[in-house]
Amino acid sequence: MCSAFVLYWSFMPRFESKDINPTQVPPDQRRGRGALSNEVGRFERFSRENFDDGWGVLPDLPSLRTEVRFEKIKKVITANTSPDLSFDRSFNPYRGCEHGCIYCFARPSHGYLGYSAGLDFETKLLARPDAPERLVKALSSKSYTPKTLAIGTNTDPYQPIEKEHKIMRRALEVLAEFKHPVAIVTKGVLVERDIDILSQMARDNLVRVGISITSLDAGLSRRLEPRVPSPQRRLKMIERLAEAGIEVHIFTSPIIPGLTDSEVEKLLQAGSEAGAVGASWALLRLPYEVSGLFQSWLAEHVPERAAKVMSRVREAHGGKDYDAAWGKRMRGEGVYASLIAQRWAVAAKRLGLVTKRDPMRCDLFHVPERKGDQLSLF
Repeated sequence: MCSAFVLYWSFMPRFESKDINPTQVPPDQRRGRGALSNEVGRFERFSRENFDDGWGVLPDLPSLRTEVRFEKIKKVITANTSPDLSFDRSFNPYRGCEHGCIYCFARPSHGYLGYSAGLDFETKLLARPDAPERLVKALSSKSYTPKTLAIGTNTDPYQPIEKEHKIMRRALEVLAEFKHPVAIVTKGVLVERDIDILSQMARDNLVRVGISITSLDAGLSRRLEPRVPSPQRRLKMIERLAEAGIEVHIFTSPIIPGLTDSEVEKLLQAGSEAGAVGASWALLRLPYEVSGLFQSWLAEHVPERAAKVMSRVREAHGGKDYDAAWGKRMRGEGVYASLIAQRWAVAAKRLGLVTKRDPMRCDLFHVPERKGDQLSLF
């Protein structure tokens, strides 16, 4: 059994067939995945696509499996100066995300690796096993000034491969030892595994966890986020973390116009009842390849709503699929976006959910002594 593909210069015409869609992978091969296609990244010189050369093997190809490769890194903390973000530094144990959320704004980042923002993003993952050791070195620098470290801002630190590689847990152990504040966003149940460390840090106001829930509709959630725990399971995560004394927030993100926007109040209510003390939100973002991937998803899964969803998206972004301007990229603009913001704010206030978070403690930060360190005489 073999497969064939066509490799051609990007300026050549695409192969077309009445029987094969050259941009999509057959459903059986992408079972349990979010994206429908695997077009090459926007920086690549060549394009490739499946091609039936007469042997009829394409329908019988095996399902895509998750591949994990290892990446050595020099710089472990990523700095940002974005004025519409609440943090100035982040840490990512993995690149790519097996959760496969079709709307994920981080998908285009896989293009820098020569991979596709589509199925490659979900199946070709990079783990950074030496990241915790690099974190020790970064925090031990004499020039380092502590401030909240954000984790989960690009890809999920508790995606399924964390169970085997434990990079996130080792990083948390480092942060706990240094007494360094951390803010985590996740959809993964593995966060419950680390309640022992998180609850210890919570006693010193050194951690908060955000649990992201897009919809309470389990069927819709399964299609939007194929390898993410069910909405009810994520509410249970909020409950268990809260019971352990950990500050938990519900992230109602992204709010998808014409698809999940009707659930704003229900999501906040459910999060509050589960034990969340705060909340935040963002409107759907469709940068670069994400727009095409999401529109293909709409056409396959909710064709009757596709036009309405994209019309609302463009209404909130000045007629475009996406506007990357500061202050607009995550909240949108115009009448529709304003109505969403008002509804969300009213519901959050009614439920007593914190929307502006107080800073966590940085005064406890210290560099612990390690074997081989020169001891101070005073």
